[in-house]
Amino acid sequence: MQAKIKVNGIVQGVGFRPFIYRIAVSYGLRGYVLNLGDAGVEIVVEGEEKKIKKFIEEIEKKSPPLAQIDEINVQWRKEEGFKTFKIRKSISRKEGLPSIIPPDIGICDDCLAEMNDESNRRHNYFFTTCTNCGPRYTTIKTLPYDRPNTTMDEFPMCNECQKEYTNPIDRRYHAQTIACPKCGPQVYLQKGREVLDEGENAIWKAGELLMNGSIIAIKGNGGFHLACSVFFPQSIKKLRKALGRENKPFAVMVKNIEMAEEFAFINEKEREMLLSFRKPIVALNKKKDLPFVSPGLHTIGVMLPYTGLHVMLFQKCSHPLIMTSANMPGEPIIYSNREALKKLKGKVDFFLFYDRKIYQRCDDSVVRVVDGNALLIRRSRGYAPSPILLPFSCKNVLALGAEMNVTSCILVKNKAFLSQYIGDTRKYDTFQFLKEATSHLIHLTNAEIESIACDLHPQFATTKLAYEIGGESIPVHQVQHHHAHIAKVMAENGVDETIGIAIDGYGYGEDGNAWGGEILYCNYKEYERVGHLEEHLMPGGDLATYYPLRMVASILHGEEKIKKFLMERGKKFPHGKEEIKIVLQQIEKGKGVKTTSCGRILDAASALLDICHERTYEGEPAMKLESVAVGGENITAPPEIDWKRGILKTEPLFAEIFKRKKEKKRDLAYSVEEYIARGLAEIAIANAEERGIKTIAIAGGCVYNAHISQSIRKVVEQHGLKLIKNKNLPPGDGGISFGQAVVACHNR
Repeated sequence: MQAKIKVNGIVQGVGFRPFIYRIAVSYGLRGYVLNLGDAGVEIVVEGEEKKIKKFIEEIEKKSPPLAQIDEINVQWRKEEGFKTFKIRKSISRKEGLPSIIPPDIGICDDCLAEMNDESNRRHNYFFTTCTNCGPRYTTIKTLPYDRPNTTMDEFPMCNECQKEYTNPIDRRYHAQTIACPKCGPQVYLQKGREVLDEGENAIWKAGELLMNGSIIAIKGNGGFHLACSVFFPQSIKKLRKALGRENKPFAVMVKNIEMAEEFAFINEKEREMLLSFRKPIVALNKKKDLPFVSPGLHTIGVMLPYTGLHVMLFQKCSHPLIMTSANMPGEPIIYSNREALKKLKGKVDFFLFYDRKIYQRCDDSVVRVVDGNALLIRRSRGYAPSPILLPFSCKNVLALGAEMNVTSCILVKNKAFLSQYIGDTRKYDTFQFLKEATSHLIHLTNAEIESIACDLHPQFATTKLAYEIGGESIPVHQVQHHHAHIAKVMAENGVDETIGIAIDGYGYGEDGNAWGGEILYCNYKEYERVGHLEEHLMPGGDLATYYPLRMVASILHGEEKIKKFLMERGKKFPHGKEEIKIVLQQIEKGKGVKTTSCGRILDAASALLDICHERTYEGEPAMKLESVAVGGENITAPPEIDWKRGILKTEPLFAEIFKRKKEKKRDLAYSVEEYIARGLAEIAIANAEERGIKTIAIAGGCVYNAHISQSIRKVVEQHGLKLIKNKNLPPGDGGISFGQAVVACHNR
């Protein structure tokens, strides 16, 4: 009997073929296994039917830890007369079934042990990897995933590596990034154009320099980090000035969990995320402050070393290290040596380079545990481009996201493939990055795009790109921002309809205004707006986003003492008191864009309480409000709701806060969040009960606020309903391309 087996999922680059070889031989089966050009694996086995069935059972139950089997198709046929079982050379044939390569994987314990073993030939070799770890997505140019199709093609294997690579029982059998000090990539330390040191000594020297206050550009798997010790405030200040990040929190890399516990609290879920093979940045609650690292916040982003180079640095570094992405505000991460020398000249003291190219740039992923759940803030290294399984089947939809925190997404049959984090597409280089990464994703998924989804906003660069790609031949679906937010939660949770609470900073509404505090009835095809936050004018449009005292003026313009309050803060406006007069005149006329944004309300509360008057990075005022609110109590009146129109009033809340401004800031900040959470939850519950819906979904950037999310859940569960949120996607705009694609799929 013969069985021809096709396996789809993450099955290339994870030791899958050696695993198949071993179990086939153990059952005395004959045939072959090979990689296909669509990232799947083809297996042909001959032998007794009973043994073949046992063989297939083992494929499903005992596959390698990094493998993800999504589908196994078996065809039974007559034997052809194979004599042995072999691993055959990969072929480029594509069968149209969606599969994909794995993401980059943090260094494994076996490789770490070899690096620490003085008798091992990979002792202190920075690029030690195997089939269970190392870069994947960032190296690959095309499929199948074989060495000639990666950036390792420039490094011919030495005899010893070749023996490991061709030995089926070796851990490095067909490990495409296999290397050693003799034949693999080399690391070197530079100052300007001058090479100061090479090999392991370059890393030791870099570690010593960091311990003495230097700033170093360090090449990682998916791009450059800028690093310095957290114990040199002047270096951190210099770094902030060089990057134009006055207040934005920096991520920190630590040697181990114990080092992190010196300054941060870590619960079991957070520990699990830190130690996972994905090695993301995890936002932890501070135990003590590290000056200038994450100013004004109660959290700090922490990650563990995920490459051999990082591990070796900490053999010399006893301090936690700032390890922030090397990019100017809004621009993509720097990933080539030449680009680093050009753009970072004068901004860093040294460069720690290696000579292997990065094919796909890829930022670190960021996770925060909120209300017991790990929520992705940025889905990139370690996650992309792993597929997300859908509860339905859909063919070849491309979605391009919104404007900020952009990712692209492709739906192919029952899978969604998201690109790595792209960023702010208002910047030219980032927009080009979106086009390049999307083209690469289309190539890897072998998808012939049949429809395109984008945001409803007519002026977004992503909207214009959708129509450029679509032309006259491919239909384009413009999807309302918050419908997409809720649709992505529905699809991840297998729910056909829900009442959604969409809370974020901005989404273009069907009335042309700035939505962002919405209660929507949603199914996959359509939505109905059934409630929202009270509408307020945004004086100056986007200026109200960056200077939230403008929103305070708009919300409280009827208050007798508001003008005096604003004038006392004249220095917080770029053009002082004259600007305040103009703002108040604009409000009196009542002309301009209006907003129901939850983000703008939280920002305004932050400004009203004199916590943060200017947004220097996305979410800053609201994040600082959350930090002040930690440990507070609710001291304000219950939510005031216009039930006829489904509107949560916010002017009465601000009027009360304004009158009680001299009370504990912590309690007032907490009360604002509680009022918003409880009020939105009550409107959503009323609509769910009226329609007989048992679930309520929450999505949008404000979901990262732990207090708001927890309060909404408590109120929802008290009414016997279930709250659902994203599991493997960012609740914010980093996952919105997925929601767009889902809606477009159901409107074809």
